[in-house]
Amino acid sequence: MTRGVALLPVFAISGALAYAQDADLEARLSALEESVSASASSYVDNSYLFLIGGIIVMLMAAGFLCLEVGLVRSKNAAMQSMKNVLLYSIAGLMFWVVGYNMAYPGESIMGLVGTTPGPWAPPPLDQSHGDYAASSDWFFQMVFVATAASIVSGTVAERVKLWGFLAFTAVLTAFIYPIVVSWEWGGGYLDSEWAFSDFAGSTLVHSVGGWAALMGAIIIGPRTGKYFGKQIHPMPGSNIPLAGLGTFLLWFGWFGFNGASELAAGGIQSINDVAAIFANTNMAAVGGVLAATVTTAVLYKGKVDATMVFNGAIGGLVSITAEPLAPSMGASVLIGAVGGVLVVVSVPLLDKFKIDDVVGAIPAHLVCGIWGTLIVAASYGNHVMPVEIEGELQTSYFGQLVGVLLTGVFVSVASVIVWMALKVTIGIRATEEEEMAGMDVSEVGIEAYPDFTNA
Repeated sequence: MTRGVALLPVFAISGALAYAQDADLEARLSALEESVSASASSYVDNSYLFLIGGIIVMLMAAGFLCLEVGLVRSKNAAMQSMKNVLLYSIAGLMFWVVGYNMAYPGESIMGLVGTTPGPWAPPPLDQSHGDYAASSDWFFQMVFVATAASIVSGTVAERVKLWGFLAFTAVLTAFIYPIVVSWEWGGGYLDSEWAFSDFAGSTLVHSVGGWAALMGAIIIGPRTGKYFGKQIHPMPGSNIPLAGLGTFLLWFGWFGFNGASELAAGGIQSINDVAAIFANTNMAAVGGVLAATVTTAVLYKGKVDATMVFNGAIGGLVSITAEPLAPSMGASVLIGAVGGVLVVVSVPLLDKFKIDDVVGAIPAHLVCGIWGTLIVAASYGNHVMPVEIEGELQTSYFGQLVGVLLTGVFVSVASVIVWMALKVTIGIRATEEEEMAGMDVSEVGIEAYPDFTNA
């Protein structure tokens, strides 16, 4: 009994320790479950952001189709419709075969050219990124590349041969676009050396398409009858309401384009940022529309050109794409408004040099892409030159300019090489007879509006 009484404190302490250990284990298990649950929730939310954003961006393909078909003449509408479906399919195939691994390489040469070979394949779940489903990211990135090709499609419409255009699209989406993307989103040269910033692709997507389109328009030449000396012969589109519908589809698609580029939706701050991006994106388009409307009214004695208004919306959207989160809503309106003005004043400038851009894609995507990229530095301290603050290189006007110029030079040179190679091999320009008859007859064999006279 004496020994038992003496051991009571030991038993009590042991029991307390055991209880404490059990309680601690339960607490740790509970914390682990909460952590896993939070991680899984974030994984699902982020993946949904990519998937839904990708679906919305894919709708932009329909927007480009409607806009371009509405702005070409009726005898080319079937050709333009088919080109947009084909280019989206080619973009998907080429980005899978080689493009994704070029854009996000495991290894690269001096941060300029990726060396990861072969088609992309999702890694096993236990080896994946961890923050989102790997295939959701691939899908989201893939729908972007088709946008660059669509820009080229509209510019060179009504005189480019089908197979030459499709061959150029294959090279653009497999190599030219992914290489430029790797410099920034793939952590390459522009990102590491110049702190270049392009949130959703004013330069990486829209200017790439714009430079490629510009080179194509110059090499292929204008449509027959477009220019007579210093005179410009207008060639009105066949369906302005359809072009208006295309504009709204593109406007809608831009919410996925910019919003899902936040790349996260699993936390309060990240989903709040997505919402702010939506609001700023919308207001930039508003600014672009209103500025284009006023500018055309001033320049054309009170008359407002509907096509300018449509492209004003696109110009505003392109302008805000490089940084849709940091600016205030008021600043977003102003950024978009400048884009709308640039669209209107750039169109006659192209005509002055006899560069025939059928849908106005070069002003909206290239010119506004440059403007939107350069103004990004205003949101990051207005640094003229790159400076290092707290161990991190800061975005600057000069760094942004380097990105714009490097992209312009590379895409222009690469595009010229490809366009010229195609010109001397399979051909890229329809004959005058084929062009006058319409590409629907000469290249497709099916007319878009067989019951109406071609115009």
